[in-house]
Amino acid sequence: MHRLLLSIAVALFAGGALAEEIAVGNYGVSANGMPFGVAMAKGYFKDEGLNVTGLISSAGGGTSLRNMLAGGGVPYGEVNPGVVVSAILQGADLRIVSDNVLTVAEFVWAVKPESPIKSVKDFKGKKIGYTNPRSTSQALARMLLQAGGYTEADAELVKTGGFGEGIAALDSGQIDVAPITEPLWSKVKNKYRAVVVANDVLPPLDNVVGVATVEMMEKRGDFIRGVIRARRKAVQFMKDHPDEAAEIVAKQYNLDLEVARSAVRNLTTAKTQGVPYWGEGEIHLDGLKRMIEAQRSVGAISGEVDYSKIIDTRFLPDDLKKVK
Repeated sequence: MHRLLLSIAVALFAGGALAEEIAVGNYGVSANGMPFGVAMAKGYFKDEGLNVTGLISSAGGGTSLRNMLAGGGVPYGEVNPGVVVSAILQGADLRIVSDNVLTVAEFVWAVKPESPIKSVKDFKGKKIGYTNPRSTSQALARMLLQAGGYTEADAELVKTGGFGEGIAALDSGQIDVAPITEPLWSKVKNKYRAVVVANDVLPPLDNVVGVATVEMMEKRGDFIRGVIRARRKAVQFMKDHPDEAAEIVAKQYNLDLEVARSAVRNLTTAKTQGVPYWGEGEIHLDGLKRMIEAQRSVGAISGEVDYSKIIDTRFLPDDLKKVK
């Protein structure tokens, strides 16, 4: 899917208390960051003794990760695992400290209502959209073709530059199938027909992980623990109270309430082989490995990965420290 980052930077001292601003990659656009907005609105950061003063949206991907590494004093980041692993293989002193989004359940592949395409079996010879080279959407398009018994040579993968641009390309006939993610899908689903829903076809694939530099792990361990706990509370709240969570998301994402309700209900109930969309932090190693291999297939990663050296569970709550 998309390259997602949560960067947390020290902003100022206010009233004698250290104030923090949290920048969430693609916040207000992509579903991954929704629990952080809920944590802010419900006061969960404050409950953990963190003086978080605001959420700042930032672009995801490698640029955001480089900003985190260069920022100094950025204790925790949320980003696509492929970007993280690629950076580690290139020498970045990072560790994965939490597992935040465990599946790609926010993805659907949609067509125009009148399209003859009914399932992935009909993808042969068709033009399938993806956002950008080496993106999650490109890797998933390849996996879908494999699920249908095809190879990439059996269809044409077309770069569109973004999910909104993909819808425009679908409308103009430049592609036959467009990937669309939540909450955009809930906004446009009445105009298009889903032919593939990710959690019906694809296995669990880690989509977003929490990371920290070794330096910040030593200096700001309590802050990292507090962020993980606050986010966990938000994920639990969203599952137990999806409509109230949707009201928060609607305001923060500038969505119609019904669109937010649809997206939140969809993702809080989505299960991919029993695995939920939003995780509470526990590392799902199989899903992580699958995503890394998917990213490798499109050239986003090269080199062998020693997972025992890139994962550190010490900041997770005790009941979540066991790697699945």
